[in-house]
Amino acid sequence: MAGVPEKARYYLEQSVPQLREFEALSIFSAAEISSLVKKRSDYEHLVLSPGSQPRDYLAYIRWERSLEGLRAKRCKRLQIRRSSSHAGEGRVFGILERAVQRHPGSLDVWTEYLRFADAVKATKRWRKVMSRALRMHPAKPELWVVAGRRSAHHGDMQAARGFFMRGARFCTRDAVVWVEYARCEMEWLEKMEERKGRKGGAQRAIQEQAEHDDDAIMFAEEDSDEDADENGRLVMPDPDAKGAKKVFDDKAVQKMEQKNPALDGAIPLAIFEIAQKQQFFNAAAAEKFFDVFAGFPSVPSQSKLVQRVLDTLAESYANSPEACNCFVRQPLIGLEPNSAAYPKALRDALSQLKKSLESTTDKTRLAQKTNAWIEPVLASEDLDTGIRAVLEHTVRTLPKP
Repeated sequence: MAGVPEKARYYLEQSVPQLREFEALSIFSAAEISSLVKKRSDYEHLVLSPGSQPRDYLAYIRWERSLEGLRAKRCKRLQIRRSSSHAGEGRVFGILERAVQRHPGSLDVWTEYLRFADAVKATKRWRKVMSRALRMHPAKPELWVVAGRRSAHHGDMQAARGFFMRGARFCTRDAVVWVEYARCEMEWLEKMEERKGRKGGAQRAIQEQAEHDDDAIMFAEEDSDEDADENGRLVMPDPDAKGAKKVFDDKAVQKMEQKNPALDGAIPLAIFEIAQKQQFFNAAAAEKFFDVFAGFPSVPSQSKLVQRVLDTLAESYANSPEACNCFVRQPLIGLEPNSAAYPKALRDALSQLKKSLESTTDKTRLAQKTNAWIEPVLASEDLDTGIRAVLEHTVRTLPKP
């Protein structure tokens, strides 16, 4: 079996054509080429050594990407059009592939692989890498969120819902997938609301989504492989094979998978209500849903969704700092600090804050949460002097740790 020096030499020899191009086109000087060869050699010996860590590969990848960026800048300055980015991108992809094979358990390496594929618009490769990453790490909510949000970004909400619902079955230890699923649905409702005033309205947008066939997840393979099914769809891990709990009943699935999404907020409401039945659900999880729903004032169903969360908090966690924080912030939802309605809403919020500080189970945490929403308001340059004085006084009088 070849040792580290032999393997390093093998990989370094693969970059010789690129180095000759650098020299022939005078992109880099002979001294610079000698220096980057030395740097590559050091990285190759480092990542090929028995004790290499994921961070070593990530450092190597960052260096290669910075080199490619420098090459592109010099080619632009020297007006060189014959030098392409394919060689540099191919080299980075090669290092990333070696990294995930050497450290398949590192989520950071998989994430960097996906990030780079997305940056260079390698759609087909991104889909294949995501498939492998999900099968390797089905219980990592970050991956399901990335896959779901990417599908939504490309207009394929049906695929996005499929990712989020599949992820929710694997990731039942925290609320990450559930909250991001609700956020994705709220963003979709916001887009539908914006389309109401345009030609065709929301119904036309929904039809376009159903007909959309240019999403990364749906990209068909020319060559059949283990990462795609007979329809060219991304192959995802099967939660049933893992004995995962079924969190969405048939009625909920039917509602969420319909091509014509419920425009009255039924889907995000269903996500919240099903999340309540999970083992991770607590006051902190409910507060995250409140934050999501409160961030979409243009969605007609927002008030209904926010009120549903507040009712749950009042019923089960009334005196928790999370619940009290939501009660305090409710009057301010959807209002800008420079709006005419803000002073009255702020008065109501501070009145509720005074009551909550007397009843909460943790005054210090409530004070920290209050500071968190007051500080961005104080950072506004055109804030009314009276409102600024009131908020600064509130901050000074809050309980200290």
